Amino acid sequence: MKALAIIPARFGSSRLEGKPLVDILGKPMIQRVYEQAAKAISTVFVATDDVRIKQTVIEFGGNVVMTSADHQNGTTRCLEAYEKISAAMSETYDVVINVQGDEPMLDPSQLTDLLVPFKNEKTRMSTLVTPVINPEDLMNESEAFVILDKDFRAMYFSRSVIPHVRGLNKAHWMEYHTFYKHVGLYAYTYEALKNFAELPVSSLERMESLEQNRWIENGNEIYVAITLCDSIPVDTLEDLERVRAILRDKPEEEGD
Repeated sequence: MKALAIIPARFGSSRLEGKPLVDILGKPMIQRVYEQAAKAISTVFVATDDVRIKQTVIEFGGNVVMTSADHQNGTTRCLEAYEKISAAMSETYDVVINVQGDEPMLDPSQLTDLLVPFKNEKTRMSTLVTPVINPEDLMNESEAFVILDKDFRAMYFSRSVIPHVRGLNKAHWMEYHTFYKHVGLYAYTYEALKNFAELPVSSLERMESLEQNRWIENGNEIYVAITLCDSIPVDTLEDLERVRAILRDKPEEEGD
């Protein structure tokens, strides 16, 4: 299976300005994400509209493609990037992977897991979930949760804990059901990526502020793979310090 990993990266951030270039133990965050992705996927590109990010990627020897500054989300930026890369390299790919640029602790196995659903020829889009292990995660308002059908297709994504266990204190919910948190990695066929990007913002997407609900609301399927590797996205300075501390405590061969 021929896969292309694209890392959308923009300089502006409401909570952490210049996020892709923040230093994490001697490397900019975008480099750490890139290097982790490259351990699993042979062709990786950063897609950006910022010359500072472009120059940084060039300096560490990565691939980069410039995209429009008008994108409202990473999905449309991925689409533009894919079409430019495909044309420039005269290559097509079976699967396009959207890698979040704020995941410096990305585990390469997550990208491998993301491709597994494409062994089923029906799969046009996939994502990852991880089972909730810590009951405290059910209280975390920053998490997104997902419910699955018996064929491991996503039924709905929510900022609220789903499903709701009626008449029982939340501290005991995990005794009755396996809850899943969403891990924000996506893979698509090119046709699905193009279709997704061209769909208008949907009601459920707007209500939950979760873009993937647009695909489901329009009658499409998202196949899900389960990973046991949880993610630590860097959205705030506190997140950044947490990641620095974790990597600082890792052996050099892992944290470098």
